[in-house]
Amino acid sequence: MQPRNMSMSGVVDLAAVKAAQEAKAKAEQARAEAARQGGGPGAVSPADLVIDVDEAGFERDVLQRSTEVPVVIDFWAEWCEPCKQLSPVLEQLVLEYNGRLLLAKIDVDANQMLMQQFGVQGIPAVFAVVAGQALPLFQGAAGKEQIQQTLDQLVQVAEERFGLTGLTVDPDAERGAAPQPAAVPAGPYDALLEAAVRALDAGDFGGAVQAYKNVLSDDPGNSEAKLGLAQAELLQRVQSLDPQRTRKEAAEKPGDAQAQIAAADLDLVGGHVEDAFGRLIDTVRRTAGDERDTVRIRLLELFEVVGADDPRVAAARRALSRALF
Repeated sequence: MQPRNMSMSGVVDLAAVKAAQEAKAKAEQARAEAARQGGGPGAVSPADLVIDVDEAGFERDVLQRSTEVPVVIDFWAEWCEPCKQLSPVLEQLVLEYNGRLLLAKIDVDANQMLMQQFGVQGIPAVFAVVAGQALPLFQGAAGKEQIQQTLDQLVQVAEERFGLTGLTVDPDAERGAAPQPAAVPAGPYDALLEAAVRALDAGDFGGAVQAYKNVLSDDPGNSEAKLGLAQAELLQRVQSLDPQRTRKEAAEKPGDAQAQIAAADLDLVGGHVEDAFGRLIDTVRRTAGDERDTVRIRLLELFEVVGADDPRVAAARRALSRALF
């Protein structure tokens, strides 16, 4: 696959006077507000210049940081051989820019919503975000010299058009020392989590869903509440299903997305994990557009129920990526 958009035409287009001035103003306002609150950019370690990013942390780690430094995004996957050639080159180059760029690595298998939002058609794919604006850079493997020319242009445009001068790098700084936006303090959620478990035991799945949502509204990263919510919502969905009728409809209508989704829910509740995943992956192959996206989202929800560390989830993510591409 040959690299595309190596001329940085996307950045030039975006830097039309009005768009550039608006983005620059927003970036300056964000930096001023951070400085006012004592959270302005400080020294970071070289290791902090290359980060793994997921959907949950995208706003904080990419959008917010892009008001301080251009963020290069590397969309990759473990099974992608060209990615294994490109990623080390990007990492090395970003370190050589000594804080004028940040590299965010996004695994498409685990973050397919981001892949779709950026319109990624194949990997590796490289984008940038500058002052909150997404810019296409290139797709496919490329030589170091070509990539460096592209990054040189990115740094120049970011500084001249958006006023982004980058981060201060201290080789002696500890990893993770860069200031982050103040997080909402985690509260004592034991009572809410216990209430959710009691509701589940009593068959009150709606009550359990609400209890878990109450926790997540204050603490979006609470892993116990995330898992509990995914399980409670699954149980709530299958509560009203007639298993025999649901499976009959799925067998008679292999191309019906809703029939397959309902049957997959039953599969998972019954402990047939591979069957549930396989059913939805096959449905992704058969469908398109909004219907396909609905199936994909349900599959990602079932991944949450089983847990990201389960090898069956990892295998299904790879199969889903192949089906989407």
